[in-house]
Amino acid sequence: MIVSSTTDFREAARRKLPRFLFDYIDGGAYAERTLARNVSDLADLSLRQRVLKDVSHVDLSTTLFGHYQALPVALAPVGLTGMYARRGECQAAKAAAAKGVPFCLSTVSVCDLAEVSKASPAPIWFQLYVLRDRAFMRDLLAKAADAGATALVFTVDMPVPGARYRDAHSGMSGPNAAARRLMQAVFKPSWAWDVGVMGRPHTLGNVAPVLGANSGLEDFMGWLGANFDPSIQWKDLDWIRDQWKGPLIIKGVLDPEDAKAAADIGADGIVVSNHGGRQLDGVLSSARALPDIAEAVGDKLTVLADSGVRSGLDVVRMLALGAKGVLLGRAFIYALAARGGPGVSQLLDLIEKEMRVAMALTGVNSLAEIDRSILAKVDR
Repeated sequence: MIVSSTTDFREAARRKLPRFLFDYIDGGAYAERTLARNVSDLADLSLRQRVLKDVSHVDLSTTLFGHYQALPVALAPVGLTGMYARRGECQAAKAAAAKGVPFCLSTVSVCDLAEVSKASPAPIWFQLYVLRDRAFMRDLLAKAADAGATALVFTVDMPVPGARYRDAHSGMSGPNAAARRLMQAVFKPSWAWDVGVMGRPHTLGNVAPVLGANSGLEDFMGWLGANFDPSIQWKDLDWIRDQWKGPLIIKGVLDPEDAKAAADIGADGIVVSNHGGRQLDGVLSSARALPDIAEAVGDKLTVLADSGVRSGLDVVRMLALGAKGVLLGRAFIYALAARGGPGVSQLLDLIEKEMRVAMALTGVNSLAEIDRSILAKVDR
């Protein structure tokens, strides 16, 4: 299959992956309305084309949390990334480092902190969930610090797992799930050999010390439901600040009041996000939530955004709405599944090219010049 655009990777991934893995990354909560709106609300934002501007020196670089980046993007934390390509977290981290952007490792990754930090030529970010076991969380924070992680992304929009109906249909969960996954893998021989056989061990690397022998894929969904902590409140985050001395980014903010609460506890950044439409269906898309949040706290902390971003044009749109950086989730997983690390590199190259064209044809030379004035219409 010829891949000439960022969106081509989705179809390439669908052809290569067993259904349970494709549906797990492709699907959302309930009827998937928010999932769809994340994409459509961004796509509906029209850029204001300007001509005869001197755009001979377009600069896409930025500095986030004290570190220079070649592009205003990062690879978002995605659970089970190592099931989409052989030791997928390591491949993605290498591709991100080569492009000069951060890679954020999920708590529920296949490759653990030590393996990824050893494989990556650049420091990584680490993502932490709200877990019942505080001692285990402290251990993970210590391991992240020892591994040289430069930022902590604390995900707060998952006190309970969302209802993702596709997973029951596809075999990620539900009756006879293990047998159904095995049958699907048989009909995807390329994936079965590269990841299913050569990509072992298939464990939740970071949580293996707690789960022991029960740390494989078959335990993943049950572990999620049993270990997230719905009782945590803003006041409980002080102990994280005590344990973690680097930049703290709160991920999963959709309301200005929550954004202000994040600023009040001393967070360095937030991610405006609805978890890619995978948690509560019917909520605002990130694109619709972002402007009010950026207006409320943009001068107090660094506002990032994710959900629905599929192209360089979408990155520019998010920046115009008030984000200082954008996290890529599904987009990079599709590319990783399709072509491994080289696919992620190709995706980031395409993102860069699309951003350069969008900036040149809206008449801006730097990220600092991108604001709502480059949008022809903002439908809020």
